Amino acid sequence: MVTAGRQKQNSNLLNLGKSIMKIKKKIFFSGATHQRFIWLLIFALIVFSQSLFLFAYELPRVKPVEVGMSAERLERLSRVLQSYCDEKGAPGMVVLIARNGKVAYHRAFGKFRLDKPEPMPLDAIFRIASQSKAVTSVAVMMLMEEGKILLDDPVSKYIPEFKETFVAVQAESKGVRGYSVVPAKRQITIRDLLTHTAGISYGDGPAKEEYLKAGIHGWYLTDKNITIGELVKKLAKLPFDAQPGERFVYGYNTDVLGYLVEVVSGLSLAEFVEKRIASPLGMKDTCFFLPESKASRLTPAYGADENGKIKLIEETAKSPYIYGPRKCYSGGAGLVATAEDYARFLQMLLNGGEFGGVRILSPKSVELMTADHAGQLYSGGKQGFGLGFWVVKNLGSSGLPGSVGAFGWGGAYFTTYWVDPAEKLVAVFMTQLLPVPASCADLQNKFRTLVYQAIEKSYVK
Repeated sequence: MVTAGRQKQNSNLLNLGKSIMKIKKKIFFSGATHQRFIWLLIFALIVFSQSLFLFAYELPRVKPVEVGMSAERLERLSRVLQSYCDEKGAPGMVVLIARNGKVAYHRAFGKFRLDKPEPMPLDAIFRIASQSKAVTSVAVMMLMEEGKILLDDPVSKYIPEFKETFVAVQAESKGVRGYSVVPAKRQITIRDLLTHTAGISYGDGPAKEEYLKAGIHGWYLTDKNITIGELVKKLAKLPFDAQPGERFVYGYNTDVLGYLVEVVSGLSLAEFVEKRIASPLGMKDTCFFLPESKASRLTPAYGADENGKIKLIEETAKSPYIYGPRKCYSGGAGLVATAEDYARFLQMLLNGGEFGGVRILSPKSVELMTADHAGQLYSGGKQGFGLGFWVVKNLGSSGLPGSVGAFGWGGAYFTTYWVDPAEKLVAVFMTQLLPVPASCADLQNKFRTLVYQAIEKSYVK
């Protein structure tokens, strides 16, 4: 369905095209003395058309009351977030809350750098780590919709190195170290990777020493001087942690999917995300590696030291996201984005795959992504896991407010997000803390609680 904003944009652009054709005719019949003026006019019209394009993609801002939220209660959220900056030394943060496709709350708190007075800007760029997984999962679903893959296809159909994989089995006898290696009982499928039930970890299982020796350990791949394809092929030779389909094991699954996207689409993962997802949705600051022109907006990363105090762990001036090899596109943890960029992506999912007149996915594909595929394998069945994120099955299981059908995830730098279709709600929380000090450990749950307490009119009957 095309939005009213997009319809207006299309009408304006059509009129613009007619105007340019008239100008071209004038150029043909006019003398040389008039051509410079006419070309300047064409240039001005083109610039105007670009401004129309950007305007059409703006998330509308409204007063909270217009979308059933209380401005007074949202100030409770503001006070709590500010207190973490003022009293607990937390680095700056940016949060965004949208309801009914309209932004009711978009605030920045604290400092951009803890050692300088400048406040955190709303357009600050954050390392979103595992929030990249949802973007890569959407890319996979787009290829499925094009008839290029099926979710239960074996991965080896596209990456032959996965034809025969192995599993490391820990010795069961007490006091006995080591493990044995056995063949996988079946091939790993694309759906196994999407649900983290392929048995692939981040290298901390029984065969940890082999992963360390291979140079593949931990989620951080941004500084690698090899391509994601080279890394995935090396990964396929290592023993995994569990048999396919038997356990939820969080790991390189989505990085393998990122390489699968490259193989199937013929584009690098960076090109696919930019051309097929980020650019169409107006996510202008979402990418794997930032241009130097945006370096000043990449937030420094902080974390807890051995005494629980907050310290700087990555200077922007030395960040691999800007100055690294720029070779390894990590679909599982490699993207950077602003809070607003990520809200656009989430609004697309909330809208059933469409945003601003651009359709990325079918509503049925989004429905499939947000269904529970893991059963008892994830959280003992208390919470579901879909194709890229957790899904609320039982409202009472977590002790946190929400709705059945809500879905979300987070990132290693203490970022988080969720979408609540029942309440037509999108929430994004961005900061940069790794590891998280004990003084800030409860911040995300407080954020969630304070977002929901600000709702005065629920859409749930």
